[in-house]
Amino acid sequence: MSTDRRSFIKTVTAVGGAVGLGALPRVAGAAPPEPAVWTPRPVGKAPVSLNILILGGTGFTGPDQVEYAIARGHRVTLFNRNRTRPDFFKGKVAEELVGDLNSDTSALAGKKFDVVIDNPTTFPAWVRNAGQHLAGNVKHYIFVSTTSTYSDQGIIGLNEDSPVHAMPADLDPYTLDPKHAGTYYGPLKVRAEEEVKKTYPGMWTVIRPCLIVGPLDRTDRFTWWPARIDKGGEVLAPDKPDDPCQFIDSRDLAEFTVRMAEARALGLYNAIGPAHPMTVAEMLYGVKAVTTAGAQFTWVPWDFLQEQKVRPWRDMTVWQPPYGRTAGYQRRDSSKAIAKGLTFRPLAVTAKDTLDWHKTRPEKEQLATLNGEVNGIGLKREAEVLAAWHAKVKGA
Repeated sequence: MSTDRRSFIKTVTAVGGAVGLGALPRVAGAAPPEPAVWTPRPVGKAPVSLNILILGGTGFTGPDQVEYAIARGHRVTLFNRNRTRPDFFKGKVAEELVGDLNSDTSALAGKKFDVVIDNPTTFPAWVRNAGQHLAGNVKHYIFVSTTSTYSDQGIIGLNEDSPVHAMPADLDPYTLDPKHAGTYYGPLKVRAEEEVKKTYPGMWTVIRPCLIVGPLDRTDRFTWWPARIDKGGEVLAPDKPDDPCQFIDSRDLAEFTVRMAEARALGLYNAIGPAHPMTVAEMLYGVKAVTTAGAQFTWVPWDFLQEQKVRPWRDMTVWQPPYGRTAGYQRRDSSKAIAKGLTFRPLAVTAKDTLDWHKTRPEKEQLATLNGEVNGIGLKREAEVLAAWHAKVKGA
């Protein structure tokens, strides 16, 4: 299935991206209408300058928070291990505290902050360890959690009141075993949320984002698509064009988080894009619109992908089968956060900026993306699956 979108590409390229997240019509494979020009919300200065501590701050989502907070006129302090981009914000932030949430949080002793933004925490012990110094010395604690906290991803319209994972009875809630971070990711995040509420009663905000995408994302969970589509040729696309998908640009999450700090908005919020339902076809054609490679999509049914051992999320990134236990995975509800001011960049902006950043990566990393070494099916395996599918169709 393919569609001629040259006029659309020309328009989007000219305006720097205006395919709004969710703005395309939900007609499988159909070209969207001519987009309106997108105007970024002015940054401006916050009414009151806050003293903000950001735990992490130099990984993927943190840098966007730091940049936006500084632009809004806030005083920013970082606490991290000083390993990832150690000089990234040298001279820009008020202070850089070095420590480790696993073992040494002493650099936080005696410090007071208006707001703490906690990005990296997976283990409840990290909240406890930092809280030994921060409890009683902060006015507002914002914990960036995950929608993986929800225990039943088959529910369509998952919201903040939906059931969450319970910790296994035989698992130490304060484990620091790295193996547990993957195996029990959802339950540990739930327990970390509970630790936040216990340590900072009446002053907490928990934000649960879905898949976070954009520049600096080295997981390739979204980056695979701009990189692959930019290469052109026949592209393997999952299942049906009208399958749903959801994600949020890291910069939209960062701006929302900082503005929640400014408003001292407490409570629990799903941070999920787009504002309106988006299909996989809309996402892929939206990505294609910021390239000139002429990629063509071949939609292969889930049953056949299963036969070929193609994995959702890992090989077909962003996508999850909209059936059974993952029926609601890409149809969660973020209306509460949107009502609080969560906004979204156009897809074209996210796709183009991600692709532009990807092209600045070392050649070895770019090749690793196309080879599917982190996430994404990889060119070789993609070609094998497409060949098998065409053989099946021809023999039918």
